[in-house]
Parts: sequence; C-alpha cells; structure tokens
Amino acid sequence: MTNETPAIVAEGLRKRYGRDFALDGFDLAVPAGTIYGLLGPNGAGKTTAVRILATLLRFDAGRARVAGYDVARQPERVRHAIGLTGQEVAVDDRLSGRQNLVLFGRLRHLPAREARRRADELLEQFGLADAADRSAAAYSGGMRRRLDLAASLMTTPRVLFLDEPTTGLDPRSRNGLWAAVRSLVADGTTVLLTTQYLEEADQLADRISVVDVGRVIAEGSPAALKARIGADRIELVLRHAAQLPAAAGIVERIVGGPVTVDAEIRQLSAPVVDRVAALADVMRALQDAAVAVEDIALRRPTLDEAFLWLTQRGSAGVARETEVVA
Repeated sequence: MTNETPAIVAEGLRKRYGRDFALDGFDLAVPAGTIYGLLGPNGAGKTTAVRILATLLRFDAGRARVAGYDVARQPERVRHAIGLTGQEVAVDDRLSGRQNLVLFGRLRHLPAREARRRADELLEQFGLADAADRSAAAYSGGMRRRLDLAASLMTTPRVLFLDEPTTGLDPRSRNGLWAAVRSLVADGTTVLLTTQYLEEADQLADRISVVDVGRVIAEGSPAALKARIGADRIELVLRHAAQLPAAAGIVERIVGGPVTVDAEIRQLSAPVVDRVAALADVMRALQDAAVAVEDIALRRPTLDEAFLWLTQRGSAGVARETEVVA
C-alpha cells in the first residue's frame, strides 16, 4: 500500500437490523497517513461502520478494504494490520498498567522480551511510567483511556480506529491524547476517528465525512465544510441601541451585503469577503460617525454550525447525494 492508495475503502456498505438499515450505501476513502474524521448524529451508523471495517461485524452488501486487505475475505490480515480503541475502555483492573500492556503484546504474538520493551516504551510515551506498576483500578479516567490507547499500539498498526476516544476526558487529558495521535500519524499510521466533539475533529482531522441515515452526506476538509454555510462575518456590539440604524447603514455600504440586526443585544452582523480590509474600513467609518462600539470581531463559521446545517438538510431528504468539497 502506497501513500497514493487509500488505507481504508468502503463501497456501498449495507448493514441491516430487522427492517432498519444501520448502513445504507456507505462509501468511504481514507488517504494513507492521515487523520480522517467520521461525524454524525447518534444512530447515524458511525460505530457500525468502524466495527465492520475492524472485522468485528459482518456486513450484508458492498465491499471494504483496510490496509490493502479485503475485510470479508482476509479478516485475519486486516486484524494484524490494525489497532482499535472502542468507546469502552478494555483494560483489566486487576493488572497493573505494565501487565496490561504486556498481556496485549503477547496476545498479538510478540515475544515476551519484546512485549516488555514495547510496554515500557508506550508507558513513557503516554505519561504512565510513574504509575506503571499500580493496579489499573487505581487509574483516573484519563489514565485508563491513555492505557487503552497504548494497548492498541503494542504492535504499531498501519491503521488505527478510534471510536469516540476522548469521551469523558478532562481537557488536559484530551489534549494529551491529541498529541499522541498526531505523533502516530507523523510516523505513518492512518487514523479513522469518530467523535462527538466537533472541536476535536476540527483540530485533528485532515478530512471529514459527515454521516447521516447510514450514508455519507458530505465530505471534505474542515475548512471546506465550514465554508458551505457562508463566508466569514463581521460582528459588532454597540454601546447604544439608538445608533443601530446608522451603524447598519455604514456596515452595509462598506461590505456590500445584507446586515443582520439584533436589537435586543445591540448586535450587527454581516458577511465579508476581504475580512481584514473590511474590519479596518468599518472601524474607521464608525469612529468618524461617532458610533460607540462596545465590541467588534471577525468570526468564521464553526464546524458545529456546518454539522447542524448538513445533517438537517440530510434528514430532510434535501442532500441525498454525497457533497464533496475541497
């Protein structure tokens, strides 16, 4: 598998439970050596897709390849090439951190000496060396999650599946996990990440697929997906509500677009193209007109806003075909 060959490919995957489809024509192509985000509302099919690609669940129709191997025909080869961190932490509380890692290494057929060496290396990498010989039952939630991720890396995987890996973690632990994931990708691992935290996908993912009703409804870089809902905006909060009409006229003249006025919070908002120039011109014009400004800022659309817009359209049946953006 070269960098030009996708590390993960899914074509038309279907998975049915009774009369309901968890996946209904699911397509995916993940470039090698990248972090790829899989986003969607609860029940959209994200975890089902991960379980199928990791050979934990059979699919009813379609095709899938992971690390160059056919998921249906070569499941053992797929398992040898991947790592998986699921939503539930899979460590043994009765064992120490080091014993957990050595056990996972031996289960992956590492020789005993190599398993101990790799365990010590990962304990250091994930900041667990000082607690290596303590029972995992005494670990905090963040420590247990880091130990769980380390266990999936006892043999360096070509593809790593992370299914909501930071759920319940505090911000410091989450940032530490992000750093560990970036380090893995720098060393050549491909990561498929599902998460409920839109900020996490925005920070980590090179590209994102948005999943709804069992299929991908949009795909692209975080910046491109955010751009789908509109341009950057300039936002102002005035000190005096009485000056809103005058300020709105000034802003509309400069930006050349519609101005949204929220009188209750004394706020003006308008789309801009040349964001820096527009900000400077608006500030200068308002100052010349003696308009008292309490706050002024440029704001880009958030991934949360793009996610809500895309999934609302998909649920309404408006966007049934995948939208691919740069």
